[in-house]
Amino acid sequence: MEKTTKYYNIAEWLVVIHFVDGVNSDELLPSFRVFEVSEEESKNIPLLFQVTVDDNFFPEAKGNEVGQFDCGGNNHGVYRREDGRYQFVVSNYLGFQCSLMECAVDFKSATVALAGEWSDRNFGLNNCMMMLYAFAGSSENTLMFHSSVVRKDGKGYLFLGKSGTGKSTHTQLWLKYISDTDLMNDDNPVVRYIDGKTYVYGSPWSGKTPCYRKVKAEVGAFVRLNQEPTNNIHQLKGLEAFAVLMPSCSTMKWDRPVFNGVCDIVSRVLTTSKMYFMGCLPDEAAAQLSYNTIAK
Repeated sequence: MEKTTKYYNIAEWLVVIHFVDGVNSDELLPSFRVFEVSEEESKNIPLLFQVTVDDNFFPEAKGNEVGQFDCGGNNHGVYRREDGRYQFVVSNYLGFQCSLMECAVDFKSATVALAGEWSDRNFGLNNCMMMLYAFAGSSENTLMFHSSVVRKDGKGYLFLGKSGTGKSTHTQLWLKYISDTDLMNDDNPVVRYIDGKTYVYGSPWSGKTPCYRKVKAEVGAFVRLNQEPTNNIHQLKGLEAFAVLMPSCSTMKWDRPVFNGVCDIVSRVLTTSKMYFMGCLPDEAAAQLSYNTIAK
């Protein structure tokens, strides 16, 4: 069957996916639809990476194990070949291997093989695409954050924290109590440093909230949240700001080029954007405090 190629504009980067047979198609990625562009439109967008989806792909050599990583009950097995290429095996919470991906050293191209039912293939391909985007972006002043981000008066405000901290709860409070506010993304926005300014974008990855929007705003501030018995907020600067912001970025600490790239981008971002730490309750007063501190 003839190969099908799809083009996507994600945070003003071009992502290309080649489906080599009729088993897999763009139907596996419904969250990508709003980002799709035509082949003609794609010619004006710089390429970040391209992927070939081929269930018949099998690596000519298996890499050495780097580690097994628990991602919310799902497992990502990471392997590396002698030539530097990475292999990722994505398994669901039942231990079923949904996808196998082998990447070029610079993450600019990859081949993915999928297995299982539609839900398994959707999960496997979506995870591979998200990893590729994060790692390819590390050399292109592009970051993927674990964050919930709202927009107010043309600026994007990113709320960070560990899973369960209340990021989504806090942004929902903004939507409820701060007028003319909208949700840009609820889990994995993209941040880019461009010509001395930092911008945040919606993405096809938004966790449990289906917020897949092709939107962009200059970053107003980053806020690291922590559950506390009282509402309080203060600005962080220098190394303290770097140390608090860095853990919210998708990276691979053991890969020096990727990790150093992310560190460099975070340093640049902090030259243009303010970083805050906020202890808070899940109430209106918390939303008003953060808004009055970071957005006025």
